[in-house]
Amino acid sequence: MPRPRRRLASTCIGTVTAGLLATGAALAAPENDRPEGSDIAMGAYLDYGPPGVARIPHLSSWLGGKEIRVGHTYLPGDKWAGIEGGVSFLEDWADWRRAEDDRLFVLNVPMQERNEDRVSDHQVARLIRAGAAGRFDRHFQRLAERLVELGVPDTVIVLGWEMNGVTYTHRCAPDPENWKVYWKRIVNTMRAVPGQKFRFDFAPNRGTDAIGWTKCYPGDDVVDVIGMDSYDQGPGQTFDDQITQPYGLQQQVDFAKAHGKPISYPEWGLFRRGDNPEYVRRMMKWIAQHKPLYHTITDYCPHGVWQCKDNPDSSKAFRDALMPERPGPVVPTPVVPTPVVPTPVVPTPVVPTPVVPTPQVPTPQVPTPQVPTPQVPTPQVPTPQVPTPAVPTPVVPVPTPVVPGTQSPLPVSPSPLVPTPVTPAPVSPSPVSPSPVSPSPVAPSPVAPSPQVPLPVTPRPPFPTPAVPDTEPDTDPEDEPVPTPSPAVPTPQVPAPSPVSPSPLTPKPEPTPPKPLPQPTPPPVNSTHWCVPLNFGEWLSKLVGTQSVCVKLDFGKDSGLWPF
Repeated sequence: MPRPRRRLASTCIGTVTAGLLATGAALAAPENDRPEGSDIAMGAYLDYGPPGVARIPHLSSWLGGKEIRVGHTYLPGDKWAGIEGGVSFLEDWADWRRAEDDRLFVLNVPMQERNEDRVSDHQVARLIRAGAAGRFDRHFQRLAERLVELGVPDTVIVLGWEMNGVTYTHRCAPDPENWKVYWKRIVNTMRAVPGQKFRFDFAPNRGTDAIGWTKCYPGDDVVDVIGMDSYDQGPGQTFDDQITQPYGLQQQVDFAKAHGKPISYPEWGLFRRGDNPEYVRRMMKWIAQHKPLYHTITDYCPHGVWQCKDNPDSSKAFRDALMPERPGPVVPTPVVPTPVVPTPVVPTPVVPTPVVPTPQVPTPQVPTPQVPTPQVPTPQVPTPQVPTPAVPTPVVPVPTPVVPGTQSPLPVSPSPLVPTPVTPAPVSPSPVSPSPVSPSPVAPSPVAPSPQVPLPVTPRPPFPTPAVPDTEPDTDPEDEPVPTPSPAVPTPQVPAPSPVSPSPLTPKPEPTPPKPLPQPTPPPVNSTHWCVPLNFGEWLSKLVGTQSVCVKLDFGKDSGLWPF
């Protein structure tokens, strides 16, 4: 960019400057709060000489006490004497720098004399080759020694700035390769001075300009910072264009990161588009985001925002971005006591646990089933009036009366009422005397039916009831008893060789000595003794035993049941 004309400072100006510095120190307020990006060292180019130094505290006051940590000036490039540091204002800047340890002194250094004289490319190329050959080394050695003497050996040297453009004699495009050699010679010459701690800032213009600035990059060993001068002008119409264009802001950031270098913005400000607060806001956000080593706005018209009154909107945007937020009066927040509303103690209703009585389930008194003793009618067994010794009549469980006759006996079917036949044990008859014996009537025990399949029953041949001879002889054949037919009740019979007793409880008949007994009335002819077993089911039968009911039926002539 075009630089303002320089004026030589006089002794009078130096005296006034000292007074301004003393006054300005009282105007600068300490910074209490820092907004975003406020930790980045910032400054402004206010003037190259003592006025620039004197204006720093006023700028700080305008920014609400913002600390100005960067002092920025330029060496004149008209003669080699100025490039060697033979100017008095360096002392003022050196004094400012030494006042605080965290301050930065940034010094732009031309690489050729007659730096703004519009020298042709042909002449520039010749001067570049001369520099690459070492012709100008002594000038830069003297500059280094001067800065070390002034006590600013850590000065940031912006060497040959905007070398990719067309303005300055130290431009790169006429001979890029020799230009890089020339840069290296200058850096190595200044670093050879004892006590130096210089940092060298490679700062091209944003955009391509006359040549892509990466083609002028001399190497990581002779570059400490990768800077960029970026004003609000082309190429590009918007700030986004300035970011994304070739050799733009984004490429600068990426290039520096790839080479492990910090970035800087030694010059930035308004230009072709006038008062443009959007540009100022976007540039300040970019700086806060990428955190350069330092940045300095060029603060004179048309670029500036403080000394130039032509850009009020941009001025406000700049202040808003940098002014620390001062806390207002501390108004204590009224402590409204929270009303202590007693929590109503709702008594928990004591719901008595219902005492559910354990149901006294009585142990079921399972009564021993009172199985009624079946009223088995005692069979009225008439005492047989046997005039002669009678053979004890064996009690057969189910005697089957048969009618003697000339007809063939009917086949007897097994009775379905008796599922399990009771086979009487055979009893051997004992010979008895011919005296009559009264047989003891025995009630047969009921037989519990068995669930088993009944065995096949062989029908027993009719067992005739032994006829008791009449005591009175009757020779009339017509008076002989006529056998009365009785209904043939099929009863399962097991053939037995001898009469048996119907129950195991029946004692074995023992021979009894004959006694004279009254002569019983002879039983009617064809009388029958019927016994029917009782079935109480398996469970009751186990309790009461086997029971049966015996009935005596008389089918004699005198019974009234004789059908003939």
